[in-house]
Amino acid sequence: MKIYTKKGDKGKTQLLGGSMVNKNHIKLECYGTIDELNAFIGNIYDQDIKTFHKDILFNIQNQLFNLGSIISFDGKKDSIKLPNVKSENIEMMEKAIDTMEESLPMLKNFILPSGHPSASICHIARTICRRAERNLVALGQHQEIDPLHIQYLNRLSDYLFVLARAILKENNAQEIEWQKD
Repeated sequence: MKIYTKKGDKGKTQLLGGSMVNKNHIKLECYGTIDELNAFIGNIYDQDIKTFHKDILFNIQNQLFNLGSIISFDGKKDSIKLPNVKSENIEMMEKAIDTMEESLPMLKNFILPSGHPSASICHIARTICRRAERNLVALGQHQEIDPLHIQYLNRLSDYLFVLARAILKENNAQEIEWQKD
C-alpha cells in the first residue's frame, strides 16, 4: 500500500465510507485531535514508567483508534463494521485512578503542569484530550454522537491528570502549587 495517494492535495479527504469533505471539516478536527492525543499517549507509554501504567496506556491507545474510526465514519455503508468504545474501558480508567489516588496526598491547591518530563507530557496529553472532548461536543451539534464517547474522553483527561501526579510521586518529584500572588 502506498502511503501517498495525492487525493488530499486539493484540501479534501475521504471519510470512512467514501464521502469527500474539506480537510477542515468538524469530523476531521475531531478525529485529528484524537490522533494527536494518541501520539502523546504513545510518548507517555515510551517513558520510563511502571508496567501498570503502560498496560492501561496500551488499552487507551487502542480505544482512541476505535473512537477515531467511529468518528471518521460517514454512515453511508452498512457493510462497514465499526469497533466499539465500551463502558468497561471507562471503568478500567476509574479503577486505575482509584488505585493511583490511594498513594497520593489530597489536593489542597491547584498544581502547575510541570515537575518532571514524563508528568509534563501527561499534562500536554490531558489538554489535548480536553480539546478532543470540546471538538466532539461541537460535532454533536451537527450529528448524533454517543454520550459514552464524551464520557470516555472526560474520564481520560481525569486519568491523565492523576497519572501525572502518580509519576511525580514515583520519581520523588514535587508537585508545584499555583502561586496566586
